Amino acid sequence: MGYLRAGLCALGLLFASTVDAQTLPAPAEFYFDDDARTASPIVAIAGDDDQTHARLMQLIERNGRTADQARAQLAQALMRSGREDTGRAMYAQALTSLAARAPLRSSVQWNYGWDLYRAGHHQEALEQWRQALDGRLLRPSWAPPTLALGLWSNDRRDEAVRWYAAAVRTEPTLWSDPARFPTLLPDWTAAERARLAEVFAAWRAAPPAWP
Repeated sequence: MGYLRAGLCALGLLFASTVDAQTLPAPAEFYFDDDARTASPIVAIAGDDDQTHARLMQLIERNGRTADQARAQLAQALMRSGREDTGRAMYAQALTSLAARAPLRSSVQWNYGWDLYRAGHHQEALEQWRQALDGRLLRPSWAPPTLALGLWSNDRRDEAVRWYAAAVRTEPTLWSDPARFPTLLPDWTAAERARLAEVFAAWRAAPPAWP
């Protein structure tokens, strides 16, 4: 993606991310809401090749109605191709351009969280997921397993177990058996599912009471 360099230069190659020290809210009792609009890849143009990336850059430069989607899609492509600093800068631009309650904002934060997590930045990932959940009326089904993973990866293990317990309360027949994880979490890596299985084992050993 060498041709992107000139177009991305104006963004700056570094984005210093400040992780908010706010704590997560206590888990609610149930998380039944689908929230597929948040927990999905952002796609302005289908594809993941050089031609697609060039077209995304054109959408960004034109600053049309799909520019924010294009920024988020290109940011993910950059981070997943090892250009983390540039991907962070692109994600930062997307978030800066979106209003606090813009419908797309929570999806950008959810996706950014996964890209940060897979780059080894677990604390920053957890913060993005917290923001994707913050202030919303929905109780999204993605929240308990995702936050349990993020908390466990940050050695906040008691909190992780409490969030996993919310998944079990919501769908006990689904989340009481790690053998179901590949079906429930098809987009997670085997290592991520294995880490969630550690949370499951801790939950099974000492299920927290509700409330």
